[in-house]
Amino acid sequence: MSHTAHIPSHRKPRRNASKTALRAGVAGGVLSTIAVAAAAGPAQAEPVTQTIEMPTLTSGLSTAVAASAEATQQVALDLETQAHEDAAATTAAKAAKTAKAEAVRKAEAKKKAEAAAKAKAEAALRASRSEARTTLSATSGSVSVASSSSSATGSAASVISFVKAQVGDAYVSGGTGPNSWDCSGLVQAAFRSVGVDLPRVSQAQSTAGTQVSLSNLQPGDILYWGSAGSAYHVGVYVGGGQFVGAQNPSTGVVLRSLDYDPPSGAVRVL
Repeated sequence: MSHTAHIPSHRKPRRNASKTALRAGVAGGVLSTIAVAAAAGPAQAEPVTQTIEMPTLTSGLSTAVAASAEATQQVALDLETQAHEDAAATTAAKAAKTAKAEAVRKAEAKKKAEAAAKAKAEAALRASRSEARTTLSATSGSVSVASSSSSATGSAASVISFVKAQVGDAYVSGGTGPNSWDCSGLVQAAFRSVGVDLPRVSQAQSTAGTQVSLSNLQPGDILYWGSAGSAYHVGVYVGGGQFVGAQNPSTGVVLRSLDYDPPSGAVRVL
């Protein structure tokens, strides 16, 4: 006997008899099962076959491809349409810009032409007045003599009284009274007061009576500036080398000497 046998921690534990028997039974059962399976042989085992149906992946593929192609085509058409619209808008904008520039150019040209025509008319008016002054200067002595030897009576006196009563009234283009006048409106109203109907405008009034020389004026004669039939201004000779006329917006109706604005001619109605 070992000299350590009496020490419990060094002793081998005894196996339990029931556990040993159980293990032996289990081992025997396993061996028996293996033996039976071996005896049966491979001929007794049947192969297991199972068919798995895979889903058809291409069933919706053609539809999706067609839809994608159609969408792509539609996008292309939309882009092409937008490009045409953009090009049309650009063309229209350029045309509008060109038309506007042309309109501005024509307006400026028209404005310049009107300014040139106005300047030409004013120059012609100044020349006409200058010529009339020269003519009047040559006959001014005779005018004074004729005026001093004449006195207004009857209808002529009434016409002169009428126009003198309007001195100080305003000048308004197209005015026919009672407190504002233009030149021909005043002359027409004055002669209408004595029952004589004259044309409305200066051009016609300058030929409404008998043409008389500026050296033989009588009170009540109609004076005109410009040419007979195309006069641009009229007034009434009141005697004493003076006339009354609706001159312009800045002066209104005035009594002035013939030297202030010498007339071109005269007509006698009364």
